[in-house]
Amino acid sequence: MNNIQNYRLRCTLTFGDIYGQIIVWLIVIFLSLASALALWSSARQIYALATVGLILVLSLPFLLFAFVTTLLNNIEVLAVEPGTEPQPSATGNQPLQNPAESAG
Repeated sequence: MNNIQNYRLRCTLTFGDIYGQIIVWLIVIFLSLASALALWSSARQIYALATVGLILVLSLPFLLFAFVTTLLNNIEVLAVEPGTEPQPSATGNQPLQNPAESAG
């Protein structure tokens, strides 16, 4: 990587890539809340709150790890020849070509 301008980073991450992870974590949250409600009584309120806190604290690192590894797996480094590709706009989309130019 002598010249960074000869490479292009492209992120191919879509919502479908992380959709399953979000669903699993929502299930974990609802199960922790259900266990807290099961433990909730006048004598065991602290246990219910500790259960929710413990489950959230233990599940957050796994969620973060899953998101970060999914993101890193969807980043591509592409080698490009200087001057062969048009520069992307600020939104990341390629500029549109005139159909008359490409047909002729």
